Amino acid sequence: MLKNYFKIAWRNILRHKAYSIINISGLTVGIAACLLIFVILQFETSYNKFNANYKNIYHIITEQKQEGNMSFNPGVSVPGLEGFRLDMPQVKFAGLNSSYGSQLTVLSNGDGVSASDKKFIEPLGVMFMEPQFFDIFTAKWLSGNKDVLAQPNMVVLSKNTANKYFGDWQNANGKNIKIDNSLTLRVAGIIEDMPENSDIPLKVLVSYITWKNAGDLYGYTNEWGSLSSNHQIFALLPEGMSKQAFQNQIDSYTKKATDNKTNSTRLHLVQPLSELHFDTKVGNTLGDHLTSRATLKTLGFIAILIILMASINFINLSTAQSVGRSKEVGIRKVLGSTRKQLIAQVLGETMLVILFSILLAVALAKIALPQLKNIASVPDDIALLNLGTVLFLVATFIAVVLLSGIYPALVVSGFKPVLALKNKITAASIGGIPLRRALVVAQFAIAQLLIIGTIVAVNQMNFVNEADLGFNKNAVMMLPGYTDSISLSKMESFKARLLQNPNVKSVSFTSDAPSSENNWGANFYFNNSMKDPDFSTFLKYGDSDYFKTFGFTFVAGKGYDKSDTINQFVVNETFIHKLGIKRAEDAIGKNMKLGSAKTWSPIVGVVKDFKTNSLRDEVKPIVMSSKKAVLSQTAVKIDTRNLTRTAKDVQKLWESTYPEYAYNGYFLDENIAQFYKQENQLALVYKLFAFIAIFISCLGLYGLVSYMAVQRTKEVGVRKVLGASVFNIVLLFSKEFMILIGISFVLAMPTAWYMMSEWLQNFAYRVPLTAGVFILAMATSIAIAWLTVGYKATKAALVNPVKSLRSE
Repeated sequence: MLKNYFKIAWRNILRHKAYSIINISGLTVGIAACLLIFVILQFETSYNKFNANYKNIYHIITEQKQEGNMSFNPGVSVPGLEGFRLDMPQVKFAGLNSSYGSQLTVLSNGDGVSASDKKFIEPLGVMFMEPQFFDIFTAKWLSGNKDVLAQPNMVVLSKNTANKYFGDWQNANGKNIKIDNSLTLRVAGIIEDMPENSDIPLKVLVSYITWKNAGDLYGYTNEWGSLSSNHQIFALLPEGMSKQAFQNQIDSYTKKATDNKTNSTRLHLVQPLSELHFDTKVGNTLGDHLTSRATLKTLGFIAILIILMASINFINLSTAQSVGRSKEVGIRKVLGSTRKQLIAQVLGETMLVILFSILLAVALAKIALPQLKNIASVPDDIALLNLGTVLFLVATFIAVVLLSGIYPALVVSGFKPVLALKNKITAASIGGIPLRRALVVAQFAIAQLLIIGTIVAVNQMNFVNEADLGFNKNAVMMLPGYTDSISLSKMESFKARLLQNPNVKSVSFTSDAPSSENNWGANFYFNNSMKDPDFSTFLKYGDSDYFKTFGFTFVAGKGYDKSDTINQFVVNETFIHKLGIKRAEDAIGKNMKLGSAKTWSPIVGVVKDFKTNSLRDEVKPIVMSSKKAVLSQTAVKIDTRNLTRTAKDVQKLWESTYPEYAYNGYFLDENIAQFYKQENQLALVYKLFAFIAIFISCLGLYGLVSYMAVQRTKEVGVRKVLGASVFNIVLLFSKEFMILIGISFVLAMPTAWYMMSEWLQNFAYRVPLTAGVFILAMATSIAIAWLTVGYKATKAALVNPVKSLRSE
């Protein structure tokens, strides 16, 4: 009997090729899209779960309150590490200090670095680490063990890093490498590479004691007042200890340890390892990205909407087609078929179509998989099929069969044999019209939701990418360097040689770009008063050409004079406004000093506010000055007419000036664009899935109008004989759908407004959510529906009425 069901099902699929193609196409695209989203969700939610102690590992973060403002930092001041250990001996603690963008040089001859030595820049994964880290986190040792990290000047490499540096990891042990041309390290161990879904990429692990011994070289300080996101602490709780009990002990220790030692109210919060990858309010992951749970929920929600749309198509076309099968059903009932058997037959047809669609969807997803990295931060070699995705496909198969097949099966099996044999079954008599209308409304409501999301996301990202940052980011090359004595001694000659190039407009040495992820802060004293103001300031250091190179606008005063040390300040508007100074001119000449500095220096200029971080954040109070010892980067302003050639000339000159370092230059505007990588990816997701939603909607509309055209062939012929024009016929077919689209817009608008308003809250600077966005979305939906319906309706209207009236 089952064989007969599938044989009949296959014949029905072949008999109604057009409807079958529409159903299979919609389901294939919908299931493929959902499968790819599931791959993303599966990867993002698997972060850090490979650790054996996953559920008992916690990350300690810092919450600071100052002048009513609250901020979070993933770091903890250095004294906290030993303090926690002494206060809570039952808990295992481990500290690490990360170093971003370090250069590692494989030494071939003694301790000195030569131009021929292999040099590597490591953006992530270089950390000064305690051996206790491996009591908490899972790692496989290929050689050596964690105890080597208790000794100074020792380094442990990951397998791939060792292969990259030495050709084969087995040749690495005992060899010497140099970090940032400053510290010579001996390779004392090799670990297996961390999985891609780790927030702590372990590549180059230098012993923690080496960092302590290096002092100022890597910013080590044992003061509570100094807080860096680079220094982070993790803890492993003993069995039976709750998160709340741990938090209570942390609170108790923090209160007694930090009283009168910081200029802000400080708390330490315990963050479960399971939250590390998703806590965007804390930010600054040790890995390459964070993902908010809201983003993952949005992706999951889009996947559900897409699969619903594909199922709606199936239901609409199946119920519409069921009228044409009334005689077949009547005969089967007369011959003794039960309702249960008829339901099984219709479900069998549904299962066959969906199974075929899933196979095609897997093939389509496999083709699209290499492009997945453009809409999500997933590895290039991510697998499509695994146990999770297979279970997802099985669940999808069952869900879509139930969603798409149950209602049509109930409709068909419920036909009365007498009416069916007399061809008295109509769409109206089976009650399908109201349902189909409701489903069309639901389908277009989903499409309009995604269209509105696309318009808002694209508008916001256009605004972000084109926003006035308060300085000129275009055609500025940033050349990361170092602050060792040899590098600092070459600065002036390097600058002079750069300026000999006629295409180089300006050169400045700086601690970092005006807009970066750096948040170097300090307390300060103002106007000769030793009363600490209620807010900290954020620091930018640059030479006297800093303002010219980046095109700052002065609202009062001028830039500071050339100097190797701090002797003048330039501040931004936010800084003086926070001090209660209304006129920028009134700040000129006022004295201030930073932190524990002994000398006071005057403010000589006030610049127009500029965006110091991404547009997600408010402008911070900024103080700028000159301090040669920290000017590790070179900013080169280039004439855009010869950009590529000049960039190559700059690189060549840098490599000849600093042969002991690897070149790592980039353009500032490209780096700023990376601030919004995830938002740009989400905008691309909206575009892609809005297109898929429109495609599926159009398929459904086309199928329904096609069916209507066949059912109303004689009516169209009569109307044409009585004088109806082609436009009248098209209007006849389309007016109902236009009304339904209007209703769908009314339903979609509140949800879309709420969702996109919430998303825009992530930005301190954002586009307004105006009525124009919603009008454009509705106009787009109507235009697409008109094109879809109009094409088929016009074809029906152009048929010769004589031919139409002869057909029954």
